Amino acid sequence: MLNVFDLITQVSDSHSTVLIVGETGTGKEEIARAIHQSSKHREGPFVAVNCGALNENLIESELFGHEKGSYTGAAGKRKGRFELAHGGTLLLDELGDMPKAMQVRLVRVLQERRFERVGGSEPVAVDVRVVAATHRDLPRLIELGKFREDLYYRLNVIRIDLPPLRDRPEDISLLADHFCRRFTQPGSSRAEITPDAMDVLLRCPWPGNVRQLENAIERACATARDGFIGPINLPQELMRGPHVHRCSSVDLSRPLPDQIAEMTAAFEKRHISRALRQTRGHIGNCAKLCGLSRRSVSAKILDFKIEKKSFKEAM
Repeated sequence: MLNVFDLITQVSDSHSTVLIVGETGTGKEEIARAIHQSSKHREGPFVAVNCGALNENLIESELFGHEKGSYTGAAGKRKGRFELAHGGTLLLDELGDMPKAMQVRLVRVLQERRFERVGGSEPVAVDVRVVAATHRDLPRLIELGKFREDLYYRLNVIRIDLPPLRDRPEDISLLADHFCRRFTQPGSSRAEITPDAMDVLLRCPWPGNVRQLENAIERACATARDGFIGPINLPQELMRGPHVHRCSSVDLSRPLPDQIAEMTAAFEKRHISRALRQTRGHIGNCAKLCGLSRRSVSAKILDFKIEKKSFKEAM
């Protein structure tokens, strides 16, 4: 996830299309919003449309709008999502479920950044950053003839892969704490998660990913008493079935000081690498950002075998 956040920062000033791929519930829309908020389009609107939830006969009108009288029921002119997102960001969610016929027109719009409303002949030009998201395997859909290859390459300029929650168990406690703060009622104290309840959270495989965890914590906060969230406050489905313990950060076969030293070194390396990327490899500015002396940063770069040149070239 640190790599995902770094990539968001790197592409913030770009106008290139972004493709976010991840299982349902991994937070694809939240990543799209983060891209919008860090980009030059942040002053414009953020418009999201679920391509899989739209009726096949209405999706063209939904995306591009229509003129008055263009079809039965079109009582007036209507702007589509592309026009509404002008100057901002358009999220095409679940793009893998878009009808094949509609994909043809989308290729042209992505190329020309202009289109005609349904029933209209005047071209409408838009300045919009397009972000697409899907949980589907698009290359596989291309093989099956269900997704256009040219559209895939138009979208797959900058790709962000979101890992499922089961592959990043170290995030569970952080996310649970975040959701506890979010769902605390105004004027109330934040509920604390007991060790037994946290153990249940860490053992759950989370097939619904971050969304499932969010719903579980919302329920727990609503039912918590005396300021503590225990196993009894968690959804019953978390308490049933074989849960595989995925958190491997605790290894009792090795001395604790050794493990702490390794974790600290790994965090230092990530922190300095991120600071170098932000300062374009400038040691002095990196040292100021990290709150360290120039000598300390230089020594750590040498110890961790960090290539300064790669950060300069990346920018």
